[in-house]
Amino acid sequence: VQRVNLSAVSEFVFVGLSDAPEIRLLLFVLFLLIYLATMAGNITLLIAISTDSHLHSPMYFFLGNLSLLDLLCPTITMPKMLGALLLEHKEISFFGCLFQHFSLIAVVGTEIFLLAVMAYDRYVAVCHPLRYPSIVSMKLCAQLALGTWTTGLLNSLLHTSMVFTLSFCGPNRIQQYYCDLPPVLALSCSPTHSTELVILVVAGVLGSGACMVTVVSYICILLEIRARKSPGMWHKAFSTCGSHLVVVCLFYGTTICTYVRPSSTYSPHWDRVVSMLYGMLTPLLNPIIYSLRNKEVKCALKRMISQVRRAL
Repeated sequence: VQRVNLSAVSEFVFVGLSDAPEIRLLLFVLFLLIYLATMAGNITLLIAISTDSHLHSPMYFFLGNLSLLDLLCPTITMPKMLGALLLEHKEISFFGCLFQHFSLIAVVGTEIFLLAVMAYDRYVAVCHPLRYPSIVSMKLCAQLALGTWTTGLLNSLLHTSMVFTLSFCGPNRIQQYYCDLPPVLALSCSPTHSTELVILVVAGVLGSGACMVTVVSYICILLEIRARKSPGMWHKAFSTCGSHLVVVCLFYGTTICTYVRPSSTYSPHWDRVVSMLYGMLTPLLNPIIYSLRNKEVKCALKRMISQVRRAL
């Protein structure tokens, strides 16, 4: 049997960050603060959702899953990046890169499907409010959540197996601060056209399907609001769906710019900027967006803070 992986590369080197010592220290402090703020925001939101009985509903169950993904996404990439900035240890083993790639694609894929599920949840809440408790039961929520995580993992397994069974026999310097799909593909000395085609088709079918569910859900919500012609309906719907819509636009915009294109159009500098948006800023902004725009979350956070104060 012919061995598929002819890799002669045992490690990769990240060259996506500045080598200037003074800028490196500044970037380390900046990214560390972003990472800590992301952790604090999402952990606080998770604690509020799990401990406050007012937030034990399908909408907040899915939001808790989103916060968990937003904890995992920067944790996969940022500790290694912070180590490279502070200690100049920029190497990562072949299998370390494989694991980082698999984990990141799994989280990004799961988030795409989860946002579609959250859009469907909002559609039922706005368009069928009386039937909402019977349609979106907690059993269905658990099944949908399990489905999104499973699909994300299987999608990532396919992507990772196709990329890391290619030959890597020459350059090993990744033009990025983590093992992302486009820069790793660019290093392969095997023909990558068929691999790229399969990845684009699978990602395109799954991604466009999730995107279609999201778009159709919001079109139905818009048509329902117009049909009812209720004065307070616009405000109620926007307060219900506004936060999720902002998160969807932010996530899809940055993800599409990074992945939905051939590697021939890969631009290291542009990709680093875009990947920092969805890898760092999106997980940071999601809990802020939901907290600022949602009265129930704000009330839950106030109750949690008062409980902590009483305990202290």
